[in-house]
Amino acid sequence: MKHISIFLFLILIGCKNETKNKSEIGTENQFEMTTETKDGIEKSVSEMWSEFIESNPEFKNDGIPESDFFHNNEKDANRLAELTLTGKKRASSGLYSLYEQYNADLPTVGTKQIVTDFNGKAKAIIENVSVDTIPFNKISKEYAEMDMGTNIEPLEKWKKAHWEFFENFLKESGEKPTEEMLIVAVRFKKIWPEK
Repeated sequence: MKHISIFLFLILIGCKNETKNKSEIGTENQFEMTTETKDGIEKSVSEMWSEFIESNPEFKNDGIPESDFFHNNEKDANRLAELTLTGKKRASSGLYSLYEQYNADLPTVGTKQIVTDFNGKAKAIIENVSVDTIPFNKISKEYAEMDMGTNIEPLEKWKKAHWEFFENFLKESGEKPTEEMLIVAVRFKKIWPEK
């Protein structure tokens, strides 16, 4: 699925680019290429996918998934990659209106993604297990905990972080966030490494 290449998945506390051109659309993922292989894929990404395939040969005919990091800065991207690796972060949130604006496909159940740190080094492989569209003001504490990777005031932290992120992003187009704005709420599971 190439939907990630069009936008940036927003997981603020808790984007896809090639050749260092940022394509920011109001989600929490952003990608940056570093040590590339001959196919233009970062070496650690292709190595991680090869290890996964070796242990899971039923996926040998699948193409290598998109590789992305969460957030839009190094500190948060690296922190969120670690939370994903440890299994504490199990969700991501995007702004539905931006999928529409950029005519991007919504994430789908079963789609895999290689989560990287800010520098593009592979950390984990995840697979989407559910995709819902939920108004901002209807996000649950349970979901916020999965997205933020913490059980300490997760809903309050989720609302503050995501409101600020969406507000800054929407400001560029003269729009403002609302309590009723639709959020694409993606729950995922870490499938590699197994531990």
